Amino acid sequence: MYVKAKKALGQHFLKDQKIAERIVDSLDVTLAKDVLEVGPGTGVLTQYLIKDERITLKAAEIDEESVAYLKIHYPQLGSNLIGGDFLKMDLNEMFPGNFSIIGNFPYNISSQIFFKALDYREKIPQIVGMLQKEVAERLASPPGNKNYGILSVLLQAWYDIEFLFIVEPGSFIPPPKVKSAVIRLKRNSRTDLGCDEVLFKRVIKASFNQRRKAVRNSVKSIMDGKPVPDSYLFGQRPEQLSVEEFIELTKLIYPNK
Repeated sequence: MYVKAKKALGQHFLKDQKIAERIVDSLDVTLAKDVLEVGPGTGVLTQYLIKDERITLKAAEIDEESVAYLKIHYPQLGSNLIGGDFLKMDLNEMFPGNFSIIGNFPYNISSQIFFKALDYREKIPQIVGMLQKEVAERLASPPGNKNYGILSVLLQAWYDIEFLFIVEPGSFIPPPKVKSAVIRLKRNSRTDLGCDEVLFKRVIKASFNQRRKAVRNSVKSIMDGKPVPDSYLFGQRPEQLSVEEFIELTKLIYPNK
């Protein structure tokens, strides 16, 4: 059975077995026994994951053709092969305890996958994912880097992020027009931001909406006419601020929240 890569789903099937093994080897199986593979496609990662007796593997796949293929080639998945849209799945229902996420993430929804993972961060100690190189660089970028942005801050508030390695276009069928990269996120020790999380997100988004301007100009739209507090933070551009400084910025803008 042949599975055609579908442009609408952002599918590029990994064909390089050494890369597949390297991605799977990047998963620290001591962090969670349960593992969810997002978008297994034709099972290039699945074949290695399913051999590891230390883990219980589930796979979420939206493409019906891929689901049919996986049922034939990996019957041992059984009911752990879940057909449907990962972004709409109730992960609390699927996993009563902690679980790691791994996958060759479709380019067109990679950011959404991470936003969803943030909603379940207390249950997800680790994510290993392959995505577009530029997006991977953005997520792993430290403050002061031009790639540092909204999702960088939101993810780095809760996870330590490692940029592992680059994957060339020729490793895929069909080859994408851009390079890919693999990153690993491991949950850090933070249990609380010390400020309202909704307001924290609001401050970050307002700041990066005008990323070339000083924060004092960017956040005026959310200050309801209040004067800008006296702090050096408001004179910085958003890419210069660390997670801790964004937390402090939120407290300054919303002192009573």
